[in-house]
Amino acid sequence: MSIVKVLRVLLVDDHRIITDGLRILLEGAPDMDCVGACADGTEALEAITHLAVDVVLMDIDMPVMDGIAATERIKRDRPALKVIILSMHDEPAVVKRLMELGADGYLVKNCGREELLFAIRAVHAGHRHFAGSVVEGLVNQQHTMDTAKDILKDLSEREVEVLAALAEGLGNKEIGERLFISPRTVDTHRTNLMRKLDIHNLAGLVRVAIKAGLVR
Repeated sequence: MSIVKVLRVLLVDDHRIITDGLRILLEGAPDMDCVGACADGTEALEAITHLAVDVVLMDIDMPVMDGIAATERIKRDRPALKVIILSMHDEPAVVKRLMELGADGYLVKNCGREELLFAIRAVHAGHRHFAGSVVEGLVNQQHTMDTAKDILKDLSEREVEVLAALAEGLGNKEIGERLFISPRTVDTHRTNLMRKLDIHNLAGLVRVAIKAGLVR
């Protein structure tokens, strides 16, 4: 008779109704055990020092220490510990940041029970699991950035610098001081940018800069 490997899961979410629901869900899986529930990242860091944990299910928006900071600390200090983000957020920039920090998975809270259990088993086995909607968002964002960058190919290096500064909300005088050029020259670059990009207002220039990844 084979012994089933029980995966020890730590829940991290500041909403009790969420952790209670997840605990009940995990109790229905014969190969999983909820070893604890924490209300913020600080509690989670403390918990993993004295609990045997295989996988952490981590929310993002929490008091004291959010899930992004907690994930960064966990993956820095205990890189072998698996972390799955379980959040309402699916913004590409947030997902990308957590991937860069080493998160092993990312699920949106409207996911089904089977996907959640599959993700826990997958990351414990050494794989990464990101929800389909999350991956699609990243792909769409990359396509948008590539398109915007293609638009910028006809701009000079100085024009790109001015465009990025405009997107940061700087005025002509501030941009001139940063780039060591006169405010009048900045204004000339702004006019050229609008002409080359066929954009007729500052808001349009800012949108292009953000899409191209010049600012966050």
